Amino acid sequence: MMILSDGAAAPPDLCGGAVAIGNFDGVHRGHQAVIRAAVDWARARQAPALVATFDPHPSRFFRPESTPFALTTLAQRLRLIESLGADAAMVIPFTRELAGLSAEEFVDTWLMALLKPRHLVTGADFSFGHRRSGNAETLRELGKARGFSTEALSPVVDGGGVVSSTRVREALVAGDVEEAARLLTRPFAIRGPVVHGDKRGRTIGVPTANMELGDYLRPRFGVYAVEVLLPDGAVAGGVANLGIRPMFTPPRLLLETWIFDWEGDLYGQEVEVRLIRFLRDERKLSGMEALKAQIAEDARAARDALAQVSTHSSSSPRNPGSGR
Repeated sequence: MMILSDGAAAPPDLCGGAVAIGNFDGVHRGHQAVIRAAVDWARARQAPALVATFDPHPSRFFRPESTPFALTTLAQRLRLIESLGADAAMVIPFTRELAGLSAEEFVDTWLMALLKPRHLVTGADFSFGHRRSGNAETLRELGKARGFSTEALSPVVDGGGVVSSTRVREALVAGDVEEAARLLTRPFAIRGPVVHGDKRGRTIGVPTANMELGDYLRPRFGVYAVEVLLPDGAVAGGVANLGIRPMFTPPRLLLETWIFDWEGDLYGQEVEVRLIRFLRDERKLSGMEALKAQIAEDARAARDALAQVSTHSSSSPRNPGSGR
C-alpha cells in the first residue's frame, strides 16, 4: 500500500477511484465498514481504493493538554487499513491551516487537487471544515458540482449500542478487554520500543520487557494475560503489569511484560503487547517475597487464560485482521 504524506498528490494510476475519509482511530468495526464500502465500490469498477486519514487526531490538536486517548499509533492504523484492501492511504496533517479551511476549500485543496476521486465514503456523522461546518450533506452537494458521488454509512450497531471509539475506550478503562476486542475485531495492542527499567525482575527470575505508553489510552491499571508479537514475527504468551508500580518509588507508568518461555535481548526493538484478559487490579504488596508469590500466581492465571483463548480460537477462527 502506498502512503501519501506531506501533501503529496496521488500518481495517475491511483486517481479517479473511491476514497474513504475519516479519523479511523482504532479501525474498529464501524471504521472497517466505511473502508470496505470504498474498497467494494472500487473493485466493482476496477478502480483504485484509497483511505484519507488525519494525523494528529483533531481532538489532540485542539486540546493538546488532554489525557492520552489513542487506540492505535499511525503506523498501526496504516497496517490495519492496508489489511482491508486499500491501495493507498493519504495522511492529512491536521494543522492550524487545515483547521481554518472551509468545507469547500478542504474538498478542493486536499481531495480534488490531490486524489481526484469519483466516489467518497464517510460515516454518517463525519464533519469537516472550519468549525465543523461541513457534513455528509455538504459533501454530497459539493460532489454534485465536482463530479464525484458520495456514500454516508449509518453507524454499525452491536449489543444495542453504536460501535464507536468512545465505546472501545470505555471498555478498556473498565478493564473489559474482551468487549474492546469484540468491537475492534482484534485485541487492543500497545506497540513500541522496549526501554530500560529498574531491572528488578531479573533478580527474582522474572525479566520483563518494559514499554512506555506514550499517546495510548490508559486502560485499567492492573495485571493482564497478554500475547506478545516479537520482532521476528513470532507470538508468545505472557503476563503484564500496566500501571505505576505502587511498590516502588518514584512512580513510573510502564507496561511491564514477562514473556513466557522466551529469552533474548529486546532493548530498543519494537514489540506489540496485546491485552487478552484482565486478571486483577494493581496493588501494593508487603515485600519482595510477597511480590514473587503474587507473580507466580499471576503467571498461572495468565497461562490458564491464554489456554482458554487458544482452545476457543481453534474452533472459532479469529477475524483475519486480528494478527495486525
